Amino acid sequence: MSVHDELRSLQRCLDDLTRSVGRLEQQMGSGGLDMRRVRTDTEHLRESVGILREAASSPAAAKRPDLVTIPDTPYDDSLWIDTDDEGLGARDRRAP
Repeated sequence: MSVHDELRSLQRCLDDLTRSVGRLEQQMGSGGLDMRRVRTDTEHLRESVGILREAASSPAAAKRPDLVTIPDTPYDDSLWIDTDDEGLGARDRRAP
């Protein structure tokens, strides 16, 4: 299945969940903390799926970021002049 097919299937399932939560809310009432939490979680899922759909439809989603090659050669020692060793302080002083 393609990403769009999966997202469409996910949207159908989410619509079913929203309907079920609505029916449950009618039967149990919407005043309880547990029911509000379920309703809020369902709304968050709906928002998240919307964000996924937007990301999948944008042209940037298909493009992978350019990889940066990091050489295995050691860094130039001049990069570390006047720096502190992490957790040890300055080079000419003793650690606490």
